[in-house]
Amino acid sequence: MRTLVLGLGNPLLGDDAVGLAVAALVRERLHGAAGIDVEEDEAGGLRLMERMTGYDRAILVDAAVTGGTPGEIRLLTPDDVPTQRTASAHGIDLPRALALGRQLGYPMPADVRIVAVEAEGVLEFRHDMTPAVAAAVEPAVAAVLEQLTREPC
Repeated sequence: MRTLVLGLGNPLLGDDAVGLAVAALVRERLHGAAGIDVEEDEAGGLRLMERMTGYDRAILVDAAVTGGTPGEIRLLTPDDVPTQRTASAHGIDLPRALALGRQLGYPMPADVRIVAVEAEGVLEFRHDMTPAVAAAVEPAVAAVLEQLTREPC
């Protein structure tokens, strides 16, 4: 079984970088475990579909802005992600990216899980995360490692 752990975010937008920080620590802790690729990316949409192609399982780590408590960690599935509208034809949401990949005949992961960290600030340029989100990095790493031990859905 091939598994992708993919940290998403923008390192220039404060809390939005949490997925990147978590992925970097997961990679360090796994020490190149067989069958698990740990990567980071700043893009979503169609590129996200391309990144997941060929994997049996994907665990995505990303910042979420839902009005919840900053630093709160939630485990989600693609069905839990609200549809997002975008002005770009290339910026489709996760459920549509997965569906499109399957319609095109790409081998998309059957098991997709999301570790979402509630963010406080993702719209201002800054290189550091807010204290609540920075404190959530280690618990998010633990959540990813726990998901890797679970049986696929």
